[in-house]
Amino acid sequence: MSIEEKIKELQERRSNYQKGGGEQRIAAQHEKGKLTARERLDKLLDPSTFQEIGLFRAHRARDFGMDGKEVPADGVVTGYGTIDGRLVYVYAQDFTVMGGSLGEVHADKIARLLDLAGKMGAPIIGLNDSGGARIQEGVDSLKGYGDIFFRNTLYSGVVPQITAILGPCAGGAVYSPSIGDFIFMVKELSYMFITGPEVVKEVLSEDVTFEELGGAVVHGKKSGMAHFVCEDEDECLAMIRDLLSFLPSNNLEEAPIVDSGDDPSRTDPELNEIIPINPQKPYDIKKVIESVADNGEFFEVHESYAMNIVVGFARMNGRSVGIIANQAKVLAGCLDIDSSDKAAGFIRFCDAFNIPLVSFVDVPGYLPGTSQEHGGIIRHGAKLLYAYSEATVPKITIFVRKAYGGAYIGMCSKHLGADIAYALPTTEIAVMGPEGAANIIHRRELMEGGVEYLSQEYLNRRKVKGEEYKEKFATPYIAAMRGYVDDVIAASDLRPKIIAALESLVSKREARPSKKHGNMPV
Repeated sequence: MSIEEKIKELQERRSNYQKGGGEQRIAAQHEKGKLTARERLDKLLDPSTFQEIGLFRAHRARDFGMDGKEVPADGVVTGYGTIDGRLVYVYAQDFTVMGGSLGEVHADKIARLLDLAGKMGAPIIGLNDSGGARIQEGVDSLKGYGDIFFRNTLYSGVVPQITAILGPCAGGAVYSPSIGDFIFMVKELSYMFITGPEVVKEVLSEDVTFEELGGAVVHGKKSGMAHFVCEDEDECLAMIRDLLSFLPSNNLEEAPIVDSGDDPSRTDPELNEIIPINPQKPYDIKKVIESVADNGEFFEVHESYAMNIVVGFARMNGRSVGIIANQAKVLAGCLDIDSSDKAAGFIRFCDAFNIPLVSFVDVPGYLPGTSQEHGGIIRHGAKLLYAYSEATVPKITIFVRKAYGGAYIGMCSKHLGADIAYALPTTEIAVMGPEGAANIIHRRELMEGGVEYLSQEYLNRRKVKGEEYKEKFATPYIAAMRGYVDDVIAASDLRPKIIAALESLVSKREARPSKKHGNMPV
């Protein structure tokens, strides 16, 4: 056979394998409103940069009709390319080939990709669309999942691990995305669950649809598994590119610095009006974040989950920062189980990848009630304390309006290692709110003359005593005198003050005791 014939054979083999399950199954994929694995990679990566690895890998199963069965690329397309010119490793499960099921070779291709990403210090992105374990390969499939989980854990905090669920993801397949850093889902297209609706009905006699059990909206709002919920695949793939622009490629690098064109000295007098003086009046903390961020751009994470706290990425003078902020218009900004988990996970990601933390604090305390106490608010709240205390990246805290009790400590006070702390002139920092303090300190005085508890006269007296307490104790100046706040500033000056603090902390180095790892409350 001549060299020309050999090259022709190669091209034919490559072309056949790149067709995956064939034209009929590709058409079926399109009929479901889904892109194929290779179409997804073309949209995700910079044009003409994808380099495939393992196209000709083949299974070695012999049972259940697998002997001699051709499975192109073993149901997963793996390789590398660039996003905005930066190296990334990618895999896309091919649902047109045996439903994207995971067998021994399929798993080995993904595991090898994780190893390469770890060696090269590049993010890894998985596009999941799979019917689950390839039953015909038995325990080899389970072994494959274990190999992937082990590497997900090994490279956690080393390179960013991002997963898009673009179809089914069930059983053991759900754990690789959950060990990773960020999960994207698409409405009415993707779903995740341990056991499907049929098992739920058989075991619990409960009727539930795929969407109700593990759809994108459910995981975006209720479970918190989905960090981002997208309208369609195009939006999902574009958002992955946006997310990566805020992140470093690995834990030894800094995030890219972008020339935003926004003046770092810019002030905003409207901020003085956006934040109400009345500590009980709601407002949208996102307006504050957008005011101080470069060009008003804020890339929110977990937008629909635990909305009493806001987390996400922004840039300040071109540098990526992680934002954590109490949202006063949802549950008054109280901390609870879900918000503590949400913030703690985000803080630990930022700390692992050298992204400074900026916290906007307006918190009345922890959400009361039996559901919170019985659900473990003590343990979950401790995660937030642990995450802030553990973080060694630059930490800047702004006490926006109120900070009471343990929640004041927990939202990155200087006692948990904040490097710079600012307060506004209207900030209240105290053990509790003024009227609550008056209830305890002046209880007997408030009820003198037979006044009933919580009667109108009682409330009038409490208001007076509360104002006295507020003037004497619940001000930013007491905290400033003690050194717990570094400066009291006008809200309009937040942007230049934060940027100046960030610039001063660029070279921060903080040593911690040598240990294998801490024991975070989980």
